[in-house]
Amino acid sequence: MARYIGPKSKISRRYSEPIFGDTKALEKKPYPPGQHGRGRRRKPSEYAIQLSEKQKAKYIYGILEKQFRNLFKKASSKSGITGENLLILLESRLDNVVFRLGIAKTRRSARQLVTHKHILVNGNLVNIPSFSLKEGDIIGIRDKSRSISTINECMNDPNNVKYNWLDWDSKSFSGKLINYPDRESIPENINEQLIVELYSK
Repeated sequence: MARYIGPKSKISRRYSEPIFGDTKALEKKPYPPGQHGRGRRRKPSEYAIQLSEKQKAKYIYGILEKQFRNLFKKASSKSGITGENLLILLESRLDNVVFRLGIAKTRRSARQLVTHKHILVNGNLVNIPSFSLKEGDIIGIRDKSRSISTINECMNDPNNVKYNWLDWDSKSFSGKLINYPDRESIPENINEQLIVELYSK
């Protein structure tokens, strides 16, 4: 999933969600892909619904099955609600936080910035997109990378969404993970309970 290079519109139409941020495909063809997309389909089984929800979450965050399963095990071992723990772990990945801070327009672009060594964590270069951030961590942009046009365009976009669990300082080109987000602060349309039920079988 992390290296999916197929048609993005088909994935969005399959889950009726703008998975990759583009809503045009859903507006143009608001039905599932395939030759039977417009026709009546059998009611999906409980397992199919749970599997679909897991696959959707993997596409949204751009991670592979092994990574996702390991995150679920980690979420299960923590105190609290497993489903919410899972989403918090996904949201605290470095590539996701770079995206949430508005440094990149998509998670895929954020992942590329991290792997190309443009991002710092607490002053140290980190090029691992799955790096798990902790509360209080400072995410910055390398001095040499601050002049990159795409980064500046993203940061100056007036439509950037602000999140109450993140803080951005435009003067220092850095952001802070104030605290882990609660469920209400995570905008993704994911039914995490279905994922928990799937892995609990």
